[in-house]
Amino acid sequence: MKRDSYESIERTKKGFEESFKSGTFYNEQTQDQNHLELILNFLNISPGMNVLDLGTGTGYLAFPIAGKYPEAEVTGLDIVENALNHNRKRSETEGLRNLIFLSYDGLAFPFADETFDLVITRYALHHFPQIADTFHEINRVLKPNGKLFLADPAPNDNDDKRFVDAYMQMKKDGHIKFYTKEEWLKLGELTGLQFADSFETQIRFPKKKENAPEFDEIIHRFDQQVIAGYDIEITESEIWITEKVNNLLFQKKKWRKSVNRRFSPFLMDIFVPIL
Repeated sequence: MKRDSYESIERTKKGFEESFKSGTFYNEQTQDQNHLELILNFLNISPGMNVLDLGTGTGYLAFPIAGKYPEAEVTGLDIVENALNHNRKRSETEGLRNLIFLSYDGLAFPFADETFDLVITRYALHHFPQIADTFHEINRVLKPNGKLFLADPAPNDNDDKRFVDAYMQMKKDGHIKFYTKEEWLKLGELTGLQFADSFETQIRFPKKKENAPEFDEIIHRFDQQVIAGYDIEITESEIWITEKVNNLLFQKKKWRKSVNRRFSPFLMDIFVPIL
């Protein structure tokens, strides 16, 4: 299982290295000023807090948080060294002394227990091959009463056969699966993170046709009513899709410092998909 996980992580790393090179198109896929403002207003960040941006990518959350809260310490963590090097140079140029960027192996966080007041992650967790272990790691590095904020796309309610995952997996960047709100809540409960609050948004983004060679086959494999729910638009060179986004806040439970990592086969099927 660990070997499969590292293979998935390598696919993700390679896919994002290629995406970052695309510059403007990658930004068109991921950037959303309204969503960013909603997140910044939703998070209760105060002076002296230690914040981890998990799967930081281009530092889309890390930079504005470090700039807005100069008395907070912000760490961006990712597997893509090229993006991290770019972020380090930008951080130095902007004089953000409260912001650092670190790399890791995609599984174990390189931090001591109870290091962070807040862990944030946006549009990243659907790439994580061992999501239950990742939640355990989040719990481990959070201080007592620390919080996790995650923003990640979700399947539509009627998409039980997961058309959206098949669609996303056409681009070989390590996408594993989108989770429903109920699946996130169950995962939090199992790993000592209690649901606190939420809001829902949408993302509409393009995919280049050249990165979607299986599109016609996938379109005919799934129910057309399910596909229609994603409001797909096909242009000469791109395919556009709309996905809802879960924005969820969890808090570390005081009474549960460590949580049993043993899962039933049923839960393993949900949270550790076969790669």
